[in-house]
Amino acid sequence: MSYLKELTELCNGLKCRIIPDCSLKEYTTFKFGGPCKALISINSSESVSVLVRYLNLNEIKFTVIGRGSNLIVPDEGYDGVVLLFSHDFAYTSLRGSNIECEAGTLLASACVFAQQNSLTGMENLFGIPGTVGGAIYMNAGAYGSEISDVAVSAEYVDSNGCIHNTVLSQTDFSYRHSIFTDSANIVTSVILRLRHGNQDEIKQKMNECMEKRSSKQPLEFPSAGSTFKRPEGNYASLLIEQCGLKGLTCGGAMVSEKHSGFVINKGFATCSDVLKLCERVQKIVQSETGYFLELEPVILK
Repeated sequence: MSYLKELTELCNGLKCRIIPDCSLKEYTTFKFGGPCKALISINSSESVSVLVRYLNLNEIKFTVIGRGSNLIVPDEGYDGVVLLFSHDFAYTSLRGSNIECEAGTLLASACVFAQQNSLTGMENLFGIPGTVGGAIYMNAGAYGSEISDVAVSAEYVDSNGCIHNTVLSQTDFSYRHSIFTDSANIVTSVILRLRHGNQDEIKQKMNECMEKRSSKQPLEFPSAGSTFKRPEGNYASLLIEQCGLKGLTCGGAMVSEKHSGFVINKGFATCSDVLKLCERVQKIVQSETGYFLELEPVILK
């Protein structure tokens, strides 16, 4: 890790916090995983630009994470640098009936900001764990809505560290996928187009969505949210339940008894436990129903 000293000096100049040999366990909602070589808390698009240019020029492996809510980190960790988009990169501003969010903004915080400014269009997204940048990356959605419904433009940094702006359209998105998903481009900020509405009605709808989540999802346990993508023509949770797999365990990992679409951490799960359990569920469901369930969370490699 001869680059670590130079990288630390670079971060100090950018006023970015850097933590060498940082455990990623507390940076994911699954609450397991080994260390990375260094974790850097991003504070601006310019910092992303400078760091991406440096890391790529020096052929240093790196990745970007937000809240880590759709992420599975191996027990051995990640042999590279992690750029963390979190509280230091979460400024949100009002632009008429639009809001602009830095990529580290929690999606829930963006929903609250919209409600406080009497702007409607994001209510169904309230309660989805993760950041706005992550939501754009994977086109997060719930209850018939997706962030692509309101996303109109994004700023991003390319692999050369250059900053760009792009207009977004529905054709840039599909189910749990966006133009950023399979590219090296990193979303740094987003503009969301909303409509003026009644503040109390917006809040009521947000509360209803949160109550629905709390009643149906195992929010009391660490998880990565929905573990499997929805297969075409069916639902992962329904298939898993039909196969009698609710409550199936492997070490500290378990198929939730509350919602079979969630694999949860009972408190002592390892990455190995989760992956073995997911593989077992996939094999049984495919054998009994013909459907192959694709993992929704990203495995950090």
